[in-house]
This record gives sequence, structure tokens and C-alpha cells, in this order.
Amino acid sequence: MTAFPVVPTPRVPVTTTYHGVAVTEEYRWLEDASSEETIRWTEAQQARTRAYLDAIGWRPALRARVEELMRDASTRYVSLGSGGELFFALKEQRPRQRPMLVSLTDLDDPGTESVVLDPLEVDPSGETTIDWFVPSPDGRRVAVSLSEHGNEDGTLHVYDVATGEHVGAPIPHVNVMGGSMTWRHDSDGIWYTLPADVGFRQQVWFRDLDTGTDTVELTGPFADAQIAENFLSSSPDGRWVMDRVQKGDGGEWQIFVRGQDAGSAWWQAADIPDRCVYAVLGEEAVYLLSRLGTPRGRILRLPLTQGATVSGAETIVPAGEHAIDDLAVTTGTVWVVDLDGGPQQVRRFDPDGQELASVEIPPVSSVSSYGARLTRLRPDLVAWSGASFTAPGTWWVTGDGGTPGPTALRTTTSVDLSGYVVTREMATSKDGTLVPISIISAPDTPRDGSAPALLVAYGGYGISLVPMFNAERVLWLEQGGVYAVANIRGGGEYGEEWHQGGRLTTKQNCFDDFIACAEHLAIHGITSHDRLAILGGSNGGLLMGAVLTQRPDIARAVVAAVPVLDSLRSETSTNGVYNVTEFGTVADPEHFAALLAYSPYHHVADQTSYPAVLLTAGEHDTRVDAWHAKKMAARLQAATRSEHPVLLRMEAGGHLDGSLDQMVEESTDIYSFLFDQLGLGYAAP
Repeated sequence: MTAFPVVPTPRVPVTTTYHGVAVTEEYRWLEDASSEETIRWTEAQQARTRAYLDAIGWRPALRARVEELMRDASTRYVSLGSGGELFFALKEQRPRQRPMLVSLTDLDDPGTESVVLDPLEVDPSGETTIDWFVPSPDGRRVAVSLSEHGNEDGTLHVYDVATGEHVGAPIPHVNVMGGSMTWRHDSDGIWYTLPADVGFRQQVWFRDLDTGTDTVELTGPFADAQIAENFLSSSPDGRWVMDRVQKGDGGEWQIFVRGQDAGSAWWQAADIPDRCVYAVLGEEAVYLLSRLGTPRGRILRLPLTQGATVSGAETIVPAGEHAIDDLAVTTGTVWVVDLDGGPQQVRRFDPDGQELASVEIPPVSSVSSYGARLTRLRPDLVAWSGASFTAPGTWWVTGDGGTPGPTALRTTTSVDLSGYVVTREMATSKDGTLVPISIISAPDTPRDGSAPALLVAYGGYGISLVPMFNAERVLWLEQGGVYAVANIRGGGEYGEEWHQGGRLTTKQNCFDDFIACAEHLAIHGITSHDRLAILGGSNGGLLMGAVLTQRPDIARAVVAAVPVLDSLRSETSTNGVYNVTEFGTVADPEHFAALLAYSPYHHVADQTSYPAVLLTAGEHDTRVDAWHAKKMAARLQAATRSEHPVLLRMEAGGHLDGSLDQMVEESTDIYSFLFDQLGLGYAAP
């Protein structure tokens, strides 16, 4: 890579001893983002990356196509809620920089839509975003968390829907490492989360909006008060408040409940050993998704009286063939989302567990995702966002006993993926486990190893990669590429066992599964190793780092976005402490051994032929510190003996949430890198 020489990087050995094992590294100094040395080094890396990308002759043509796609006058409704006679939605309307909050009186008539809050009116720079919103029960007010520069340090604002005026003073730091709020039945009081320390020890507070008085209400007993994450909700009848408390990010939950009347006190309804991983409030009961003794889940019904605990709950939906992934409750129906390795289906039951008429959902599609769950809108009305790999999302609604129907809240886009086909195939992992892959391609794509392929995965926190529409995929597909999504362990695609099979000391299974999926693509002629690119972000970036270091021959190009790469020092950061429940801690000898065995940064080997690597990071990222990517870039650049570039792309933003302008530039850079390294060039469609 003579045209773009490696940035000189000082080697400063630092040794740390864990349980008698001495571990030496040379780039820890890059963890200090404020030092002049780190700043100069980062600027030089960014300049080097820009020199490489900007020298690609056809990049302007590709950028024009990205602009066309991402600034297209498209619309997407990200999330949906209700209050009083109004419906509320977070609406992404390109070419606007950020989503805005709108209200509607009729889901079938977009003409009833009004803008409630436009973050560009708050901050014309485009650096402010809506984290989440919660309408009041009567629809007069709406609570909104706003954060800046991608830092996810949200300030809670309460607005009068009719006038747009603030109701009371904003509350800072409500959304730090996650946060939530819920309403009192009269819409004049709110419960909200607030950390007692910077980023830690989240507690539940109450504000009386009439008096402006704030009081702390719930401080535990939490399983680990330092990393408690509180998710608040209220019952539809206004009688109860629930706090689902997660111990860090590892999927271990406690459940607390209180009445909404002034004399009520909080009590604990379920603890971590009860394995109640999700819950929703009905009028007279709480409905719980329990995985105690049933890794694929069952639904419990617990009638609510003061002090009631899960020991008094009854099973109304027993465990079945597929994993239960989500639920919602309307007046006469319990709605259950089943997950079968990625694709989802919906079943419905009466409150006693008698199964009702089936709900027809297209195959290989989704109705509930990480950002848009099954949603109760009215006492007898439930909604979900239905989508597939080739069909854009549409919000569907149905009443108790009714037939689901589409609303006018649908994704509109000029991108048509209906001509592409989706197949589901199984790869065999190292231990014999079958791992599903969704493969999207043109019908006439050859299976002779000549087609370029992009393989993506996540594999963590029990988060499932369900079929979702993404217009940006057309950039790859229209160049004759194959797009593949691997549902590896660590996710929740087959329930709790699938998650536990890729967590803590079993994390290596995630990497083995992904490698098996890559091998499957090559063995079956879908692509070849020198025509394969792999991509993952955040925890998926850790996946990329581990696969890259364990099998440097597996792919021709690697993109690790906002990745976790130094597994031994990840927990020294604020959010890293929350991830201990998923990854483990170096304080535990068994965990340390597992972390050291795969930590990507520590397994870069000198004089190894590594593929082309693009590492991305955000300077304001509070979830994964940018030093992970910086240290890995330095280590790979010093170690590789191949001529393939190792590039670091920095963004003045947060984790995975940029403005439209930032997304255009990032997508252009990523696809420029991949097309260039696979020798595809770019041909305008």
C-alpha cells in the first residue's frame, strides 16, 4: 500500500496481570482521546482513510446513487403509540435529517397528521434526535427524550400537544445507558428514571406536574444497583405502574409493581431466578413471558393485588415448538409473537389461554423488532409493523376477533426489491448445530462461486435479526451481489438456549457459527472466499474482529462498525460495565480465560496476511468507546504482511445514530471500500 503509507504509531508496552497471567499491549495510550498524541494520530488516520477513499475514481458516481436512495422522498413510521383520541408516531421523512414526532386522528388518513415535535426546530444543525416518546393517557401531553451529538444522554421534555409549549422544567440525564418514563392516570404526573451517579445507579422518580415537585420512589432492592436499567409502564386502566429492571444488558430481569393511588408502595413481583424476561400490564393482571424451565417461553397471568408475586401466576400459553418473542394484551385477547430462527408469526388467545382464530402473516417476515414491538393502541386494538426482506414495512391493526388490515402508515420508497428472491438455508457449525441463513439475490444469480456476497450477523444480547426491509441493500444487489443474513447463536432466534449458547463462556459459538455460514456460502457456490465481504456493528463488530483474527482467510474484506475489540478492557468504560452480564468480567477467572481466548485485539498476529479491513468509530459514542477501533487499527497495521489496507474511519457522532448527511457519507465510504476491495468497481444501474 505504497500510495497510502501507514501512520507512524509509537509502541508503548503496558503489562497487566490477571489471575497470574501477564498480558502486554502496546497501544493503550490511544485510550486517552483528549491527549495531543491521540488527537494527532487520529487526524492522521482519518486523512489516510480519506486519501484512499477519495482516490477511487468511480466514488462520485456511487455517492450520487447513495444520495438518490437516501434522499429520496421516502417515508417510514418507526414507532407507534396512542393517547386519548390521538395516535402518535415517530416519522422518518427523507430528505429530512432526523425523524420527527407526529400525531394523527385516523391511521387510515395521512391528512389528519400534524407535527408535534421536529428536532430540526429545536436544533437546526441536525445534531439533536428524538430517543423515544410516551403520550399521556388523555393525549393532551407527550413526554420526549432528546439527546445531542449521538451521545444518548437524553433530557426529558414534557410538551403540551396542542400548543407545543413545555410543561414544567426539562429533566436532564433521564436517558443515560437506557431510560424510560410512564404517566399517572390523570396525565398530571410522571414516573421517570434518573441515575444517582454519572451513568450508574438508575432510580425511579416521580414528578407532580401541577407542583413541579420531584421525589425519589424506587431505589431497589435491585440485583445490582450500579447497573440497573429500568423500563416503566402503566396499566391501561390507570390502576398500576410496573418497572421491569434489567441487570445490565445480559437479559436478567426483576419486576416491581405499585398501585397508582397515593397510598400505594412498590413491591417486587418477580426476581431474576423466576426468568420472567418480559411483561405487559392488562386491566386486572400482569402477563409475563417466563423462560423458567421452558427456554422457548410460556405466558403466565398474574392477577394484580397488592403484594402479588409470580408464585401465584398461572400458565395460560404453554411452551410450544417455536420461541415466544413478544406479547401484547387487549381487552379480550392475548397476542403472542412466535419466532422460528428469524421469521415470525402471530397467535392470539383469550385471557384464559384458549387459542383463537389464526392470524395470517406472510412467510419469512416480521411483526416485532428491537425498535418496534407489538403495540396495544386502544382497549381492543393492537398494532404491528409487518415487513420482509423484500417488502417495505406497513403498520397493521386489528381488534379483538377481527381480521388484520394495513393502515396508511407504511414505508414509501422508490426502491423495489420485489424482484429479488429470499431463500433460507442451514449451515452446520463446528459442534453440529444448524444455523439458519437468509440469502437475498436476483433469481438468475449463478451458483458457481463468481457472485460477490456480503454476509452480516449480530449474535448477542438475545437480539434476533428478523426479516426487515432496507432500501440501502439495493446498492449491493444491483451490482449482482448476494446479501446474506446469518442468525447465529447469542441472538434469540430460537429462544433462551440460543442466547445462552453465545454468551459469557460460550461466546466462541457465535464466531464458529459465523465461520460455518461463510464456509456454507463458499462450499455451495453462492460465492467464494475471495468474493466474500463480511460486516457487523457494535457486538457484531466484535464478531468481525474475532472472525478476522481466527480465520483471516475467510473473507476478502471486513467492515467492523463501532466495534468492541479489546475484550479485557471493555469493562473499564461506563457502558462496558453494563455489558459484563453478557460478555463476562476479567475479575472472574473463568470469564477472563474465555475473554482472553477470543479478544480480537489480543489475537492479532505479526506477519499474518490479513484481508482489507475498515474500522469505524464515533468520538461521542457512549456505548462503545472509539479507542477499541483505534487500538485495533494500530495493531493490524503493524502486524499485517498483506498489501490490503487497514483503514480507520472516524465520525464526530455516536454509536449507530447519525444525521442523514452523516449516513450518506458513511454508506458511500463503506460500499466504496467493499466494491473496490472485491474488484467490482461500480456500474450505475
